[in-house]
Amino acid sequence: MIRFIKVLILAFIIIILGTQCQKKNPQIKIKTELGDIIIELYKDDAPITVNNFLKYIEEGRLDNSTFYRIVRDDNQNTQHNKIQVIQGGLFEDDHPLMLSAIEHETTKSTGIQHSRGTISMARYEPGTATSEFFICIADEPELDFGGSRNKDKAGFAAFGRVISGMEIVDKIHQSSADEQYLNPRIKIEEIKLISNFITYI
Repeated sequence: MIRFIKVLILAFIIIILGTQCQKKNPQIKIKTELGDIIIELYKDDAPITVNNFLKYIEEGRLDNSTFYRIVRDDNQNTQHNKIQVIQGGLFEDDHPLMLSAIEHETTKSTGIQHSRGTISMARYEPGTATSEFFICIADEPELDFGGSRNKDKAGFAAFGRVISGMEIVDKIHQSSADEQYLNPRIKIEEIKLISNFITYI
């Protein structure tokens, strides 16, 4: 009888915990020489893009990379649809740590819009994104699917959002630059996964 009661109690606990369990999105920390940026990645919404980015992180491919480009009003005079972003990654087009390009996940398919703090993949043509990423300083609807920043109107592949350290992003955006290229570049000391598990609420 006592054993039966113990089994019932254990089953009850499992049911309660099961109803309270909440799957968390992966979170990463970008450690820069100016401070840390914490980003939540939307793995369920943009699995191809997030898994690619996590592979770079898990293999240490983006450690000792840089933020190297900023786009703001004073350095895009010839562009109709102006944007406000910072861009980072391996910098070189044919860097030895760069992986193959991935399939383009549009904002139409993921539902992730380019709002302030959104992280997204830089690219040339759709399907050419590799290691380079950018973070939006402001809401940027022209970077979404159908936006006119690019002639193909396929937009960029957004895959997460800054949840802490946006002041560091803003500071990088206001750093000294030659045209659109930071001078000096801002070092990314490390990017690491800080959570990727199921917790209880």
